[in-house]
Amino acid sequence: MLAIGAAAMVVAAAPPSRTTGRIANVTDGDTFRLTSGERIHIAGIDAAETQPGNANFARELAIGAAAKRRAIALLDGRTVAFERVGCSYNRTVARVWIGHRDLAVTLVDAGIARWWSRGEPKPDWCG
Repeated sequence: MLAIGAAAMVVAAAPPSRTTGRIANVTDGDTFRLTSGERIHIAGIDAAETQPGNANFARELAIGAAAKRRAIALLDGRTVAFERVGCSYNRTVARVWIGHRDLAVTLVDAGIARWWSRGEPKPDWCG
């Protein structure tokens, strides 16, 4: 039930002014780098890890690699609008839109990411 409420909140609360940027490359299912060099982590979601030192299990790496490929197909080279909401691990945390569509909703709907609220345990990608 929480995920449905979070999805509704993300879609309904678009800010009046946004910054725009073009995606240079996709790091994984929830993080990308803009052509400006700024790294963006999409607020409110988590994707499986793609780096061995960050993953809990080998299976998570396989899930993460598949999610990254799907995210690249959706995002690489696209122009996005975003609103900065924080900073984590030297990355900007932001709400992100492609056109009028909330990117977090798009990625969760595509099975690339899961809803995750900061301070809560990260989703279990291997269970």
